[in-house]
Amino acid sequence: MPELPEVETTRRGLEPLLRDRRIVTLEVRDPRLRWPVPTGLATQLAGATIRGLTRRAKYLLLDTSQGGILLHLGMSGSLRHCSPDTPLRKHDHLRLQLDDGFEIRLHDPRRFGCCLPLPPPPEVHPLLARLGPEPLGSNFDGATLFHHGRGRRGPVKGFIMDQAVVVGVGNIYATEALFLAGIRPGRAAGRVTRREYDRLARHIREVLEEAITQGGTTLRDFLREDGSHGYFGQSLRVYGRAGEPCPTCGNTLRNRVIAQRASAYCPACQR
Repeated sequence: MPELPEVETTRRGLEPLLRDRRIVTLEVRDPRLRWPVPTGLATQLAGATIRGLTRRAKYLLLDTSQGGILLHLGMSGSLRHCSPDTPLRKHDHLRLQLDDGFEIRLHDPRRFGCCLPLPPPPEVHPLLARLGPEPLGSNFDGATLFHHGRGRRGPVKGFIMDQAVVVGVGNIYATEALFLAGIRPGRAAGRVTRREYDRLARHIREVLEEAITQGGTTLRDFLREDGSHGYFGQSLRVYGRAGEPCPTCGNTLRNRVIAQRASAYCPACQR
């Protein structure tokens, strides 16, 4: 699934190509996404000028002169900027034709993505209203994690993957950040100290920024806005490496299943 770095990588690649462009047409080739694409959306967007593309959690927010659009890439979706003569693929469900002759295509084989109207103000939309702070924003820090973690008995890994606590920290990035912070993924969130949460917040930001810089994690289905693959997977320290030596101390990395997700960790470096 495209996570926050993949979505942010897509946003950064597309935003300068979309800003101030006029939408000529929106072709809905198949409206059957997670929620059906509204029938009047193509009419709403025809002739609109794109004012910007922002991100909230793993959602992309397209701001136009004729209303906002909420986009999600689902489990394996992608947005591509291409010329109109690029051959259409089976699961290219939407084509946004721009006044410079190029197109944006939403490709979603599993149809878990969405394309929905976003009335103002966007923060009150039901899909956005209960989301926690952005991990790369100024209002996310160790104090925030410590405050929300107090009294929680569940594992700290599940805690930082809770979208109401902080958005966009998926399984890969949670595993990597906990390793760098020296915290075992199964430790109760309420037993992590304020100092440890300060360190964890710093490393969450670090691994996400590193992934964005490198283009997102390498996943089979994920494609960047130009069709190329991300490659943060080449830099993973412990995720998916249970049974291998720890890159820090050489001890064998172990695996524990938390919230039905594999969690590699070092029994010596993480406590």
